[in-house]
Amino acid sequence: MMNRMLSLGCLAGGIVLIIFGISAADSFSSDVSNFFTGSPTDKAIWMLIIGTVLTVVGLGGTLFGGGRRRA
Repeated sequence: MMNRMLSLGCLAGGIVLIIFGISAADSFSSDVSNFFTGSPTDKAIWMLIIGTVLTVVGLGGTLFGGGRRRA
């Protein structure tokens, strides 16, 4: 039960980080960085990467990690 709650927390946190990362990638400072360097700001990229990893871990734990064990 605790593992499933942790997985759901990771899933929710990952989705929130992805949303914030997309928002940061569309910001004015990211547009300026994209103009000069060809990529969005590091903050936006890291939020997207960490959000994706957390979402995958949370989804995997929720779907595949909740089985009961018998001794």
